Amino acid sequence: MKRVEVVVVGAGAAGMAAAKGAAENGAHVLLLDNENWVGGILQQCIHNGFGVHRYKEELTGPEFAERLKKEIPSDVEVMTGSFVHKIFPEEKKLIVISRRGIEEIHYESMVFATGAREKTFQSLLIPGTRPVGIYTAGQAQRMINIDGYLPGKRALVLGSGDVGLIMARRMHLEGMEVIGVVERLPYPGGLRRNVKQCLEDFDIPLYLSHTVVRVEGFPRLEKVIVAKVDGKFSPIPGTEKELKVDTLVVSVGLVPVKKLLAKFVDVESGILVSNSGQTSVDSIFAAGNVTTIFDLVDYVANEGEKAGKNAALYAKGKFEGKRIPVKKGEGVKVLHPKWYDPSDPLSVYLRVSRPMERAVVRIGKYEIEAEDLTPAEMVHVEIEPPCEDEIVVSVTEV
Repeated sequence: MKRVEVVVVGAGAAGMAAAKGAAENGAHVLLLDNENWVGGILQQCIHNGFGVHRYKEELTGPEFAERLKKEIPSDVEVMTGSFVHKIFPEEKKLIVISRRGIEEIHYESMVFATGAREKTFQSLLIPGTRPVGIYTAGQAQRMINIDGYLPGKRALVLGSGDVGLIMARRMHLEGMEVIGVVERLPYPGGLRRNVKQCLEDFDIPLYLSHTVVRVEGFPRLEKVIVAKVDGKFSPIPGTEKELKVDTLVVSVGLVPVKKLLAKFVDVESGILVSNSGQTSVDSIFAAGNVTTIFDLVDYVANEGEKAGKNAALYAKGKFEGKRIPVKKGEGVKVLHPKWYDPSDPLSVYLRVSRPMERAVVRIGKYEIEAEDLTPAEMVHVEIEPPCEDEIVVSVTEV
């Protein structure tokens, strides 16, 4: 049995930053991760573009992870290769399985930073065989960047999320023929810079309002049938096109890994938190992609550090969180956080429901003009609003 003031579950960007924030505020911290290293998915993201906001320079994923790792104070205890089996919030304890055996960890506060997982091909319910050659974008990325293998010779990417766009470029640079990226939405699902740098710069086609309707081949993938879709994402008869490929890379979104806590805290798509990182259970804080899917790791790390700081204050009896509701209004598809705690500035992250050329973002009584908004790119606004009964966030096109 072990006792700590703050336990951090997950050692990706949010978890490492949370450990830093907690330790720098005087807490005895234990950082856990089921992988054999810290850094999470960053270790296989060898492209640059990380750190522009947090460090004011462009870094690769491993470089960003190494920066965070070096920022963690030396008195933080790190346990990699440790699987959290079960959490008991009422008793403030969790059960961990590792090479050392089964351990019971008691804590004063917790930061939950388990990140997100990819949606799989199976979840799409696409008809056809189930051959070799179908991978999520993350699987293909790990195969190339960590293991040193190519997934195939001729590929199609389904979904224009950022990882899918980056993998289209990566496969092309490694000698694979990438015949295109198909996206069911009428606009790209990833950042504009990735569309430009990963597709347009390499003449890789992007087929909007298209989707995969069937896969064929066994034991190896041989062909994929794609079709145009209507406004309800239903395939349009007569628009089918047969594409001969041996690899299909799926990049259709991320799902927060919240199962361990889902029974105890308030959840929607992810774990709901205040701007201080506190969940609906006072002693539990959460940060990163387990709360909402961020588009920049800089935001993930910043929110993790803030959650760690407040978890340390809570463990020492110096934090009393308040929860003023923050509600979605017109034009908002995704909104984070769920509550406003006046002890911290209100950092609002939102995604609009549709592309808007010019708009007004309203946060309570505050109004901010914005241009060129798309659902793929997060809008981040930090303000210090007066205390209100509730804060409504809306985006109106002008």
